[in-house]
Amino acid sequence: MRIRRRLPIFVVLLLVVAAVALIITLRKHAPPEAARLLPGADGFFYVNLKWIRTFNAAGHLPPVSHEPEYQNFVEETGFQWERDLEQAAFAIHYPQSGAKVGSGTPSELRFSEVFVGKFDSARLTAYLKKLASSVDDYRGFEIYNIPLEGRTVRVVILNYDSVAVSNHPNPDVIRGILDRSRKLASPFGGPWLLRKFYKEVPLASLSFAVMRVTPEMGSLEGLGSWSFLFPKPAVAVISARYIRALHLRAVAFTDNDSDAQAITEKTATFLSLFHAAEGSVGAHGTDPDVKTFFDSLKVQQSGDRAILTAVVPAGFFQKVLSEAPPETLAPTSPPPAIAPRKGTPAKKPRGSTSTK
Repeated sequence: MRIRRRLPIFVVLLLVVAAVALIITLRKHAPPEAARLLPGADGFFYVNLKWIRTFNAAGHLPPVSHEPEYQNFVEETGFQWERDLEQAAFAIHYPQSGAKVGSGTPSELRFSEVFVGKFDSARLTAYLKKLASSVDDYRGFEIYNIPLEGRTVRVVILNYDSVAVSNHPNPDVIRGILDRSRKLASPFGGPWLLRKFYKEVPLASLSFAVMRVTPEMGSLEGLGSWSFLFPKPAVAVISARYIRALHLRAVAFTDNDSDAQAITEKTATFLSLFHAAEGSVGAHGTDPDVKTFFDSLKVQQSGDRAILTAVVPAGFFQKVLSEAPPETLAPTSPPPAIAPRKGTPAKKPRGSTSTK
């Protein structure tokens, strides 16, 4: 009788353990929540600055200087990008090609972003109200419309530590981010392209990017450098994780083996030229960190995939930045969604909202 009574309890406990294990497994294969809030797009980029600082993945970086405009932003909001930003997720919207562009369709690269960090909501709200030409009320939240270079940058404070930004011409894009932030976080959520390829991102990656790559990208500012490697459409998954050094991995997913072989051969040719430049970097040519980086660059084909790997010692970053001109070390300004001016902050990819 005791066994019969205990059996249902045992079954229930077993089901609970199985459910918890399933949730943990799904979470491991789900994109970070900041990225899951993003809208559907052609490319995605994510960086976890909190863990980069924890692991000191980039070594001891030189201090950055504050230009007057950026310093004014810091004083008014109390937010410093290099200190207070913890996570950043970006969606890249390619322009529609070969078709008539409507009012809700981008005719050039546009961006949607989710920032997670230590914000002072009251000070940030006051700052945004001062910049905004109008404020929309959406489900009890204020969306600030900030004019910038003929575009409208929309900003909404999602909660005490998250802010969403978009310069997509369709206002429904940022409203969708807000709607998703109000729902219970789900490992099945997020943009389709990101969900499909996130499983290819190695565990414990500090940063990753998932992007559609097409030959037509040659005409896009900031993305044209990709086109010479990709004669046909592909999807690139790029990741970085820190294991005593920064391990970089880029995988091009193609339609067939021949396309992957073409990308591999082109990349190998480029790397051979890169290795040839190793001897022309002066005293750094024999530096162990620089040599480790050059020697680690490898490309190989695996079926319909072309895989590029590299190892970047922390000392390599220090040497590169120590030789850079002083003006390149300073963040020219935060994104225009929060401070409408030209330039990009440290750690922000080229071509984000701040430059558009």
